[in-house]
Amino acid sequence: MTLDKQQILTGQKIAAASRKDAHIDLALDPATKSSGNNGFDRLRFDHCALPEIGLSAIDLSVEFLGKPLAAPMMIGAMTGGTMRAEAINRALAAVAQDHKIAFAVGSQRAALELGKTASDLRAIAPDIPIIGNLGGIQLARSGGIDLAKAAIDDLQADAIAIHLNPLQEAVQPEGEHDWRGVRDAISALVKADMAPVIVKEVGGGISASIASDLFALGVAAVDVAGFGGTNWARIEAARRDDDITPFAPFLDWGIPTLDCLMAVTKSRTETLRHEQLIIASGGLRHGLDAMRAYWLGADMTSLAGPMLKRLLDDDKTPSPDQLGQFAAQLKQQMALALFLTGAANLAAFRRKPAWLDGQAL
Repeated sequence: MTLDKQQILTGQKIAAASRKDAHIDLALDPATKSSGNNGFDRLRFDHCALPEIGLSAIDLSVEFLGKPLAAPMMIGAMTGGTMRAEAINRALAAVAQDHKIAFAVGSQRAALELGKTASDLRAIAPDIPIIGNLGGIQLARSGGIDLAKAAIDDLQADAIAIHLNPLQEAVQPEGEHDWRGVRDAISALVKADMAPVIVKEVGGGISASIASDLFALGVAAVDVAGFGGTNWARIEAARRDDDITPFAPFLDWGIPTLDCLMAVTKSRTETLRHEQLIIASGGLRHGLDAMRAYWLGADMTSLAGPMLKRLLDDDKTPSPDQLGQFAAQLKQQMALALFLTGAANLAAFRRKPAWLDGQAL
């Protein structure tokens, strides 16, 4: 039997959706975590034994993408495109709305290609920033800008994140290896002015030079997404049924998140500081890591793997209550970091002294 082009395309779309479900299970597997760390334990703050402030009065509030948030925290991009992912995203959106934190969805390509909508997420979370998501490779294809518009419109998104994942694609059995044209596609998307454009990695990290280039293109934010958390190279290697030896030296490839963040923050143009947002993600474990990232210059912090684990712990049925408790704990930890340095708010916290590897910063 000969398959026509439409049947082939339909099969590819279904396969992409199936891959997304496999990613969820593998992301929860401890074996797919990076063997290295994010580097944040190298950073320490002065302990203030006499804070002279009330812990309950600590102010973590920020504005992000034009909307007020209770803390500089975001549920990072995880998944999309399947029925299981839809249930996960609805739960994530509800928790983000309840706790006044931002929410980024996973790649929307599979869902859009299958004619599915995620428009209900905006109804669930009307008051917080919701960020759409599309791969850089998909954006660079013919019709990529139209696909990005569809992703933005479907979510009524406050921004669109374009993810860069060359290592993941290289290891993925059905990965895309031709990355020509991605930079120009990002530039075209910025010029189309549909929504603020965020560019993120998925665990390999974004260097200072790449971040500077992206900011020069006019992107609204760069998410450094450094090494130290969920490892997509290991996830894709686990999906292969052939010899993974060629990829073995690269399974823990990447720039640790702390190093990414410090380099990117240093390179940010001072005159455009308020227009060039930096998001810190990649192995953040708790509220103290988030505050370490904020002190180093991040405008927003993002956690994905720990959020997914709390949501799907035990029987792997989404548990918004369990995730809500974790979100509350993260905010409590963030406030405690300020309290123990004697800072009443985020601005005061950034003025507190800190040490990296025992040396004052």
